[in-house]
Amino acid sequence: MYRAVNSKRPVNLDLTTIHFPLPALTSIAHRITGVILFVGLIFAFWALDKSLSSPEGFAAVKDALANNILAKLIAWGLLSALAFHFVAGIKHLLMDAGYGVTLEGGVKKAQATVVLSAVLIILAGVWVW
Repeated sequence: MYRAVNSKRPVNLDLTTIHFPLPALTSIAHRITGVILFVGLIFAFWALDKSLSSPEGFAAVKDALANNILAKLIAWGLLSALAFHFVAGIKHLLMDAGYGVTLEGGVKKAQATVVLSAVLIILAGVWVW
């Protein structure tokens, strides 16, 4: 009997046992931060609309960002997602241009992405808090 599939291949792939390399993790995180930014636009547009509607609305948004821990956490989360997404996007642009497409280059760029993003996220946290 002829079998189209090699019998040595796994039948059921357990994704929890797969260890992704750092470049793959940064690429996945880039996609996740894009989704976070898309959803976060709801809060950003609401705050923009409220702050531009009247002087009282501006004061309310300013007060919320100054005194409300949840508002600060949302602002810091959005800035953190933006920082990582921006740095990882630059990494992807460099790869599209043909720079660092080797295995070593990909790992170095992924490491640089993590370090630069961490610095920007810490700076955003200092600025928000």
